[in-house]
Amino acid sequence: MGLWSFVKGAGKKVFGGGDDAEVSGAALQDELKELGLDAEGLDITVEGDKVKVSGKAVSQEMKEKVILAVGNVEGVAAVEENVEGGDPTFHTVEKGDTLWAISAKALGNGARYEEIFEANKPMLSHPDKIYPGQVLRIPTA
Repeated sequence: MGLWSFVKGAGKKVFGGGDDAEVSGAALQDELKELGLDAEGLDITVEGDKVKVSGKAVSQEMKEKVILAVGNVEGVAAVEENVEGGDPTFHTVEKGDTLWAISAKALGNGARYEEIFEANKPMLSHPDKIYPGQVLRIPTA
């Protein structure tokens, strides 16, 4: 079980406009379907600006991608997960970060940035399209 923090004001806009737009479980489920992520076996609920994910994911990779997909949505400040499996390794993008720099720091070799890019598909569409506050999945061996 873990609690992962996200930047509430950053992320993909999936809800109606305005600062008072409420995050909804249905909209998050729609976002997961749009990304082609398999949330089978997972229960996703919303309490204010916190998303709760519980159940049994189809794989550790899918668990991590679901956490990121729902957390990197504007209006979400935290994701609390109670899903079987190990704890993921995440990195929050800071101003000036590149996938190369993140890879050098997290994996010991900047040339391995494509591994981070691949680990974050379909949420990332291009290695240069990352933004401060975004949380990325760091693949483990």
